[in-house]
Amino acid sequence: MGAIVTIGAKAPEFQLPDLKGRLYALEDLLGSTVVLNFWSAECVWCEHVDSELIAFLDQWKAQVKVLWIASNANESPEMIVRVATERKLPTVIVDAHQQVANLYGAQTTPHFFVVDRSGKLAYQGAWDDITFRRREATKVYIPMVIESLTQNLIPEVTQTQPYGCALVRFPELSS
Repeated sequence: MGAIVTIGAKAPEFQLPDLKGRLYALEDLLGSTVVLNFWSAECVWCEHVDSELIAFLDQWKAQVKVLWIASNANESPEMIVRVATERKLPTVIVDAHQQVANLYGAQTTPHFFVVDRSGKLAYQGAWDDITFRRREATKVYIPMVIESLTQNLIPEVTQTQPYGCALVRFPELSS
């Protein structure tokens, strides 16, 4: 499944609960840049990215909202809560039936989508340029995208290939 949303198009609206049941709607976050991180509690790539992403939160506090979206069908609510607490993730929302993952075409965990202040998709793809052959990042895309957007510029890079663990979906039911 590839990305469904085109860069520059309006990002699909959604409403999902966080780990305490509070609802988050994309439309309520208009005016801020929003980072959607399709995330997994058991993916080592997510664990690596979580520590790097958390380091940027204070710097971005006023203008950027980051939502970790737990969409894996095989992860229990208890596992998600435990790992989110251990990693001190501030806002994890639950996409229990992969509806939002499917809406955006998320493929991996992590898979990032950055929505600009006006609600348009500005970036989709990986956190950085690590590959299976190059284990050290030479570019970290999300901070670069955020920096461009805070200066009202179009990001230099708007789409990259996401990498990580496969997003686990429920099997399709045949009729």
